[in-house]
Amino acid sequence: MTIQQELTAPGPEGPLAGTLTLPVGDVDIFDEAPIVLIVPGSGPTDRNGNSPLGISAAPYALLAEALAERGIPSVRIDKRGMFGSADAVADANDVTIAAYGDDLLAWAKTIQKRFPTRNGARCVVPLGHSEGGLVALAAMDRLPDTCGLVLISAPGRPFGDVIRQQLRDNSANAPFLDDAEATITSLERGERVDTSALNPALQPLFAPEVQGFLIDAFTYDPAALMAETRVPVLIVQGLRDLQVGEADARRLADGAPEATLALVPDVNHVLKAVPSDDTASNFAAYANPDLPIALDIVIAITQFLEQIQE
Repeated sequence: MTIQQELTAPGPEGPLAGTLTLPVGDVDIFDEAPIVLIVPGSGPTDRNGNSPLGISAAPYALLAEALAERGIPSVRIDKRGMFGSADAVADANDVTIAAYGDDLLAWAKTIQKRFPTRNGARCVVPLGHSEGGLVALAAMDRLPDTCGLVLISAPGRPFGDVIRQQLRDNSANAPFLDDAEATITSLERGERVDTSALNPALQPLFAPEVQGFLIDAFTYDPAALMAETRVPVLIVQGLRDLQVGEADARRLADGAPEATLALVPDVNHVLKAVPSDDTASNFAAYANPDLPIALDIVIAITQFLEQIQE
């Protein structure tokens, strides 16, 4: 059993919304306990890790519950302009990586105010999943009193390269790979693209309303940001992840030799254990909230948080 409480932080135009998950009996958590701030991945991903684009596996909600059962409190959040944070900004697509970082700063301050300590500020540990890993990395030098960082399925390459690889890995994309490559290259140069002539399969990915965000996101190199990070870092990568791979995790780890790298077998992008390399079975897990969070993920995070408190 865990305790779930609604929590809000100040946003640019209205409140940011999230859920605080506490261990039973630990509403007043001890001073040394860090609080994990779960930073969601790309697109319309809500605080539970679900998306109207076909994801209902609830990985963040299940992770928060599993951590609380081990005595670790967490906050998971809705992104500005979406879901419970819909009033925070007028346009959820009018955003940058730095703006998402502003929200992490607001959440860190809110958590520290909600859980004061006797000996300094509460330590908040960002846990960035997928794109959330880039957001957390880019914000680390602005967040107050962080004592660690957890990256799960986080890209180790610039986003343009990640999208290129994801498109190449699906043989069905072969007929329009050249158009996709040209579009990504233009966005990397900071140039918007007329998508009306693109294959319909590409138009949602490069829709005009998200091109500003892509242009901004493509300018970041996660490995370079990792090299500038001055807190202990845990990098967790599932080896059945179809979206981000082991090479990304190793590139991040190479940027910070003191980082802890945890490669977890049989785990996919939504943090569920899948039994084989069968792609259909892997994607089926994206819509299965009854499949528990992979235990190896929880163990790796728990051990890391115990180490940084020693």
